[in-house]
Amino acid sequence: MKRALLLTLTLLVTTLTPAHAATPSCSTIKVAAVSKGISLPCLNGTGSITYEGIRGPVLVNVWGSWCEPCKQEIPHLVDIAKGRKVAIIGIDVEERNMAAGQKFVASHNMTWPQLYDVKAKTRGIFGMGVPVTWFIDAQGKTVYKQIGLFTSTSQIKQLVKKYFGITA
Repeated sequence: MKRALLLTLTLLVTTLTPAHAATPSCSTIKVAAVSKGISLPCLNGTGSITYEGIRGPVLVNVWGSWCEPCKQEIPHLVDIAKGRKVAIIGIDVEERNMAAGQKFVASHNMTWPQLYDVKAKTRGIFGMGVPVTWFIDAQGKTVYKQIGLFTSTSQIKQLVKKYFGITA
């Protein structure tokens, strides 16, 4: 009886909880006012950010749930995020739908803000292929671009130190 009640309550909570509830908010992203640019919705469905307005220091990691190298590097980004020394923003690209991205973020403990590139709007900026990570400084300038996956947390820490002067 208790087990059936617990199962019923679990199903009820799961049904009533919006899919985006586990997806981090984009409200913490530093953004400057810009007059034009590519607007990307937050993966949790609450607002949008103009990419050209992003200010750092921040790592902008472009990924897709279907991308095997992306899956391999995520634990290293999770480690960096835990340290809270440098901001991270994810951009989910070429995804089947928003729900697939939300599920992936929740299942991989990606606690940083996530944007959703609905129609490959950023392809002209990032090119084809993921993962790619852009290091953006306080003025919004790209100071480094990592093409391909990070293979260790220490690799990210070294690059953060080199390009941002931050010990992560």
